[in-house]
Amino acid sequence: MKRLLPLALLAASPALAETDVSALIAAQGLRAAQAQLAALPAPTASERFALGGVHFLGGVERALQTRWRTGLSDGLVTLVDLPILRLPIAENPAPEPFQGAIITDLFAGVAADMAGAIPLLEGIGNDDLVGLTINTRDIWFDIDMDGSRSAGEGLGEVMGLNGGFNTDLPEITVRFDTADAAWLAAYAHLLAGLADLVVAFDPATAIDDTLVARDAMDALNAGVGQPFGAGFGYEFGDYADLALIVVDALERQPDPALTRSAQTHWLATIAQNRIFWQRVATETDNADEWIPNKSQVSALGLPFPPETGQRWLNVLKDAEDMLTGQTLLPHWRLAAGAGIDLNALLQDPPVVDVLGMAHGAVLVPYMRPGRLIDGNSLRQFEQLLSGNAGLYMVILN
Repeated sequence: MKRLLPLALLAASPALAETDVSALIAAQGLRAAQAQLAALPAPTASERFALGGVHFLGGVERALQTRWRTGLSDGLVTLVDLPILRLPIAENPAPEPFQGAIITDLFAGVAADMAGAIPLLEGIGNDDLVGLTINTRDIWFDIDMDGSRSAGEGLGEVMGLNGGFNTDLPEITVRFDTADAAWLAAYAHLLAGLADLVVAFDPATAIDDTLVARDAMDALNAGVGQPFGAGFGYEFGDYADLALIVVDALERQPDPALTRSAQTHWLATIAQNRIFWQRVATETDNADEWIPNKSQVSALGLPFPPETGQRWLNVLKDAEDMLTGQTLLPHWRLAAGAGIDLNALLQDPPVVDVLGMAHGAVLVPYMRPGRLIDGNSLRQFEQLLSGNAGLYMVILN
């Protein structure tokens, strides 16, 4: 379950029963569910929650469709440790030509889809009643855009759960409620912020230039053989290509409007997490919970120690302090009483120079005296969860 992403959150209404929504996704997919929910004339809080969930997962689906359409199923793209790019998908036997702008457009699309989900989810208040029971096996992504569910398109298969590709989820019944609207809003903000940051650097030119150079070298090798042996050469070449793309994409002026937008989204992620844990604490039921309070049990079968919520909120408070400049990031050139102001860096980003940042020269305008982040909250969170902190961080966002 290392790459667990949010499950579909679809709600009950007088016109559309809970089980019918789950069955609708299973039979017709996310787009059909979105169309039917969007057509409701006076949606309830549950229906807005449902529509927000379908917007969220529809954004993931559209990004995966872009990858499939352009042949981004393996190789270089899967080495990038970013949501959606690293998820396993089947190979397209006849992909469209790939250009670097596709990656920029893909993440711009993710940001737009999250923007559609956020107001629906944030519009749900503490007193709104939301309830949804769903079978996780019903969720699938129409990656090859043929309108039917194929091998490799189930939620568990795509997210790499239970051991990896082509291994679908067991049947898990989860009942999502009002608190989970804030949880999913937090996730939407998190992905929107990451997407904004990618687009801020617009890696299209760096990708295209690297691929042109690689193709030229591959053409030359075609007549003389592969360096270091075929297998090693290709694998090492992918990492070398990725390193060049990352450095080339970073070494330019990022769009300040988008770095500021990313910061705003990440602060909203933290704010929505606080709302979620406040709501969870007031729950008195114990019915197939997603993330439980101290008196509940998770339907996922994972233990959530009673201190989980507070320990995670402490980690998020540290992140908030960094994003707002209350604490500083360390740099090897600076003593313990000084550091880098991340807030200033995101508000007015420089032209990035990787060597200059490592040296410190580029970061001098963002350095000042102050308290450094100490990482104690994260260490305590990791200790609580005994080696599974990464999994819980993905679930909790």
